[in-house]
Amino acid sequence: MRLDGRPAKVFLCLQPTDMRKSFDGLSALVQEQLQDNPFSSHWFVFRSKRGDRVKVLAWDGSGLTLFYKRLEDGTFVWPQLNRRGVFQMSVVQLNALLEGMDWRRIIERETKVPTLAA
Repeated sequence: MRLDGRPAKVFLCLQPTDMRKSFDGLSALVQEQLQDNPFSSHWFVFRSKRGDRVKVLAWDGSGLTLFYKRLEDGTFVWPQLNRRGVFQMSVVQLNALLEGMDWRRIIERETKVPTLAA
């Protein structure tokens, strides 16, 4: 899975997830818990109970892809559980999270698109 691609949206499932789940189990969680379509252009991120492992589920147009990462030291910085059980973040924040960084410190600046050629 290319993590430098641009999904429509990135969603974190805030409840810890059984990391034994694979494509079908995680797709069912997306449909039932997140009330979303696992075959959309969104990426869905799941965390283990210990917080040292994540899985990213995404549809790439021809099939589901699954990215799995385990930190050797520490845990992933995860948002607090909310009523919906889901949190939306940007791709830049997701890449920071996957590097084991505190993604909350990422400040994204809006890029201005020029209107006239120089």
